Amino acid sequence: MSTATKKTGTLQQVLQQHAHTAQTDYNARVLAKLQVCRTSALGYHLYKCKDDGCDTYKYQYHSCRNRHCPQCGALQRIQWVEDRQRELLPVPYYHIVFTLPHELNSIIMGNRKNCYNLLFKAASSTLLQFGKDQKYLGAQLGILAVLHTWGQQLSFHPHLHCIVSDGGVATKKNMEKDKCIYWKNTRRDSGNFLFPVKAMSVVYRAIFLKGLKKAIAKKEINLNEAQQKEVKQLLENLYYKPWVVYAKKPFGGPQQVVQYLAAYTHKVAISNNRILSIENGNVSFKWKDYRHENAPKQMSLTASEFLRRFEQHILPKGFTKIRSYGYLANRGRETNLAAITKELKLPAHPPKVKQPWQILLQEAFNIVHNQCPCCKKNTLVLIKQVYGNIEHIDSS
Repeated sequence: MSTATKKTGTLQQVLQQHAHTAQTDYNARVLAKLQVCRTSALGYHLYKCKDDGCDTYKYQYHSCRNRHCPQCGALQRIQWVEDRQRELLPVPYYHIVFTLPHELNSIIMGNRKNCYNLLFKAASSTLLQFGKDQKYLGAQLGILAVLHTWGQQLSFHPHLHCIVSDGGVATKKNMEKDKCIYWKNTRRDSGNFLFPVKAMSVVYRAIFLKGLKKAIAKKEINLNEAQQKEVKQLLENLYYKPWVVYAKKPFGGPQQVVQYLAAYTHKVAISNNRILSIENGNVSFKWKDYRHENAPKQMSLTASEFLRRFEQHILPKGFTKIRSYGYLANRGRETNLAAITKELKLPAHPPKVKQPWQILLQEAFNIVHNQCPCCKKNTLVLIKQVYGNIEHIDSS
């Protein structure tokens, strides 16, 4: 096997081996965290085996816990997926992707937070509007939306993945003339589409462009001199260009939704297992060509270009990349789900339980946190914690 096909590098090694200049101070801090993740720079927990005759020491270096780090977040992802699994109903779910035209990339780059928020608003409003239409459903959908900003080649490609319930919640009056909720199934001509894709595309385009024009008028969108001259014509052109709304094959059921969530909701722009080599100032990585039936291919970039592309996908500070709408909206979610399960005569959803990290670690990766690497007994005890230059001795 040639060197080009061997996995010999990680994102962290690219950062450690090659100088890079970040576009913003915040991005610089993110990249700095990724560079020192699980190294002595962040401190460590020191364990010692208490078994007589062993006395092995084990250093557990701290993670950076940054959401852009390919080494971090595994246990948080598992807990999040378990929480979402509690909320799924035994109904089909659809997968719909809303994309933005590449002509908007330069404006989005300089106004990520506002434009990403507008993308969420336009996509969710479109789905909820079609859901309320009696022609299709006449009820409130359940929507989970996840922002991705990258293509397989690390190009800038903002798009929203939406998981949408096949059916929704409506209200009616009972015999006592009190309002109560009930479940309605969608009416559609084909099992492959929740709503007409072309019709959704028109509504989605109109909502986004209206919001963008309003934000520009209020000067909430920053434009350079060249963009100010061209923006009026650009928006007019985009009104006549078809926007891509892609309806993927529907999920078979809740289990497939969980598998999707586990694999994609907490993804970063590139995982370490895609990086093939770091040599001679270049980074080679594998990617899938979706236009040719996911054919596996390889790409080589200079380290500086690789890091520039990766940095494009650092989200604004504090930005929420996973959002829920309809009956799954944060406000009223528990009440809605309790009423739905009761109306459908389903068992009540179990209460939310936060699993201890030790249990998640063992269940997910078969790793026992206190197992000695030498004698294999569960006899490791914590004796010291170091955070940067601050040291804590465990006296228990």
